Amino acid sequence: MARLVFLLTCTLVLLASSVASAEVVKHSFEVKNLTVQRLCHQNVITAVNGGLPGPTIWVREGDTLVVRVHNKSPYNVTIHWHGIFQLLSGWADGPEYVTQCPIHPGNSYTYKFKITGQEGTLWWHAHSQWLRATVHGALIIRPRAGHSYPFPKPYREFPILFGEYWNGNVIDIENIALANGSPPTGSNAFTINGQPGDLYNCSSNSTYKLKVVRGKTYLLRIINAAMNNQFFFKIANHNMTVVAVDASYTTPMVTDYIVIAPGQTADVLLTANQQPASYYMAAHTYVSTPGQPDTTTSTTAIIIYENSTQSTPQMPVLPAFNDTPAAHKFYSSLTVLVNAPHWIPVPLKVDEHMFVTINLGLIPCDGNATCGGPLGERLAASMNNASFQFPTKLSMLQAFFNNVDGIYTTDFPDQPPLVFNYTNSNNNFNRTIIMTSKSTKVKKLKFNSTVEMVLQNTASLGIENHPMHLHGVNFHVLAQGFGNYDPINDPKKFNLVNPQARNTIGVPTGGWAVLRFQANNPGVWLMHCHMDVHLPWGLAMAFVVENGPTASTTLPPPPRDLPHC
Repeated sequence: MARLVFLLTCTLVLLASSVASAEVVKHSFEVKNLTVQRLCHQNVITAVNGGLPGPTIWVREGDTLVVRVHNKSPYNVTIHWHGIFQLLSGWADGPEYVTQCPIHPGNSYTYKFKITGQEGTLWWHAHSQWLRATVHGALIIRPRAGHSYPFPKPYREFPILFGEYWNGNVIDIENIALANGSPPTGSNAFTINGQPGDLYNCSSNSTYKLKVVRGKTYLLRIINAAMNNQFFFKIANHNMTVVAVDASYTTPMVTDYIVIAPGQTADVLLTANQQPASYYMAAHTYVSTPGQPDTTTSTTAIIIYENSTQSTPQMPVLPAFNDTPAAHKFYSSLTVLVNAPHWIPVPLKVDEHMFVTINLGLIPCDGNATCGGPLGERLAASMNNASFQFPTKLSMLQAFFNNVDGIYTTDFPDQPPLVFNYTNSNNNFNRTIIMTSKSTKVKKLKFNSTVEMVLQNTASLGIENHPMHLHGVNFHVLAQGFGNYDPINDPKKFNLVNPQARNTIGVPTGGWAVLRFQANNPGVWLMHCHMDVHLPWGLAMAFVVENGPTASTTLPPPPRDLPHC
C-alpha cells in the first residue's frame, strides 16, 4: 500500500511539474506596408512588425501560442503556422479559404493553439496570394523546461532564413501572370535573413554577419522561406552536422553541404574549429529541370571569428546548380533518430492506398483569346489531373463543421484517370495528357486511418523536383527514387525502421516518393506544392479527416472572431 501511495505521489508531482512548465506565449502581429532599401532601390513591401523577416517566435513544447494579427495592409491576409500539427485547433492552421476566410484590411484575428509533441525549427508565413515573400518568420520550439536536446547543448542558436526578393509589388507580379496564364517574373535576388549579400549591388553594408567564438558549437536553424527555389547551402572550410529536419530529430549526419526545398527546415550543428578569420556561408539555387540554365546570383552571409583580423571572407565551393545526384544523396540519406523525443514508429497496417501524379499542364484560354502559356493556353497544375480551385464563399473547414454542401466534393481519385509512361519526355506537350480542368476535390479519411501515398512526378511539361507540403501531420518517407514507381520491386526498398519524418518532401525530378501517415486529427488539411508559382495553378488537394468517436477526438467549434468571407 505504501508503495502504491508513493508511486501515485510521484505521478502527481511529475504531472504538476509538466503542467507548470507549460506557458501561454502571446504575440501581436501588425501587418502593414513597409518601405525598404534593397538592390539600390526603395520598394514598398508588406511586412510584420516592421521587419523582413518578421519576428522570431520562441516557445517550448507544451506551450500555448496566442498571436493576435492586425491587418493594416491593403490586402487580405492569413497566417499559416507551417508544420504545427494543430491538434483539434484546425481553425488556426491558416490557409486562405481552406481553414478560414481571409482577414480583410482593417480587421483582426487571434490564432491560438497548443504546441504538442513537437520540438525543433518550424516557421510561420502568410498563406494568401504571394504575400509570404515578405510576410514570414521563424517559429522555434525548444524542449519543455527540464528536458534537453538529444545532442550536446549548443553555445548559441541562430535562425537562418533563405528568401527571395522582388524589386516590385509581388501581388501585382502574381496577378499579371495569372491574368495572362503565363509564368511570373522571377525574383531579383536571393536573401539570407532578408539581405542579398556581398555579391549583389548596393548590398555589402547590410550583409548578415554571424560572430562566433573558436571552439564553440552553434545550432543553425535553417529555413527555406523562398517562394520558388530550392538551395544548396555551404559554409567555407566548415562541416555541419544535421540533427533535425522539419522539427523531427534525425540520426546525426555530417556533411559539408545541405539542400533544402521551399517550406523545409534543417537544424545543423556548426563547430567553429577553423583558424580565426572570416568565412562566407552561401546559398545558390538548385535547378532540377534538365537543360535549364541558371542566371541567378548566390546569396551570402559572413561568419566572423572573435578576435580575427579583418580579411576578405573565404568563399565555399557549392555543388553545381544542376547537381541532382548531390541533391538526391542528401535528401535520401536522412533517417529519423529512433527513440528521440516525440519519435513515432511507422504504422504497419495501411487502410488507404493512393497513387497520385504531379502534373504541370494547361487549361483552355478564355474564349477566342490567346494566353501566355504553351500552345497559347493558360498554365495550370494538377494532382491526378484534378487542378485545385480554392473556394471563395466559405472556408472548407466551415463547410465540414456545418455540413454545408457545394463548397467541395469528396471524389478526389485514388489513382490517375489516365495511365501512361509518366516520366517519358516524349510525352511533353501531349494534349491528351497536359489538358486539365478546375475542381475542389478532397479525399475523405476515417479518423485514425493510415494512408500510404505514392507521389509520382510526370514529364508532361518538363520535369522538376516538387516540394510537396502536407498540413496538420508529419509523414514518414518510406522510399524515393527516379523514373516510374514500380509497385512490385520498389516496396522492397521501403524503410520501415527509421525513415525520415517530414512535413515537406522534395519529390525527385522525374521520379517518385512514398509517404505514410496517420490521419489522427479531424478537419481539412491541405496538401500542395510549396513552390508558390504552382499553387495558384492548382497543384494541390485536401484531406477531410472525419471526427473520432469521442469529444476529445472531435473538432471544436470555431472561435468567435473567425473571419467572414
